[in-house]
Amino acid sequence: MLVYTLAGLLVGFLVGLTGVGGGSLMTPLLMFAFGVPPMVAVGTDLLFAAITKLAGAVAHGLRRTVEWPVVALLGAGSVPAALATTAALGHWQAAGAELDALVTSALGTALILTSLALVLKRRLHAVGRELAGRLGGDWTRWRPALTVATGLLLGVLVTLSSVGAGALGAAILLFLYPRLPTVRVVGTDIAHAVPLTAIAGLGHLQLGSVDLALLGSLLLGSLPGIYLGSYLSANIPERVMRPVLASMLMAIGVKFIW
Repeated sequence: MLVYTLAGLLVGFLVGLTGVGGGSLMTPLLMFAFGVPPMVAVGTDLLFAAITKLAGAVAHGLRRTVEWPVVALLGAGSVPAALATTAALGHWQAAGAELDALVTSALGTALILTSLALVLKRRLHAVGRELAGRLGGDWTRWRPALTVATGLLLGVLVTLSSVGAGALGAAILLFLYPRLPTVRVVGTDIAHAVPLTAIAGLGHLQLGSVDLALLGSLLLGSLPGIYLGSYLSANIPERVMRPVLASMLMAIGVKFIW
């Protein structure tokens, strides 16, 4: 299991370095490098994400950098969506359906969307500011429903692919809440990701698509990796890392779909 611990160290390092959610990196790595079946890779990574994001959510909560009403709105969409998607997966599994193709396609789609979110994040933020200024009260009135719809989308996507609760969720929040400080967007996104990934991960555990030994090995390496990557992130310009990472995720996403 040493090789899995080293994989956790690598992904943790990249997460700390770039701020991109671990699912975008861990799930493809498990499938490509180690031949882990898609359903098991997704289910294991969901619980991995729930555990690793918990410390970040607690830290943001203590610093009061979480918009809890926004978390509640997101959860109102994502939690029922995660439960319904897990139930659907269980039904299809019991009926003998082949789920790996569905999961692989969802993963490819999520990676492409995450890649676009990395590249267009600032543009989305600017467009959100413009719309909020132009529409005023109308924007505020529609925003709760749009936030619940965002949670619904993330709930389905994350349960199927383990990807979407990080960079993609943050980019949408920057669009919907353009006047919110970035640190509060990040804190809110992380706080929402914990229950979403935990519920989806537990659903996969019930379906038998979680490898607990693999999960333990990944966690053993990821925690020091995240610390090391966070420490070194100040020395590597974001304008260099973001396009490189976005290009890599786009290429992997296209490969999964085609």
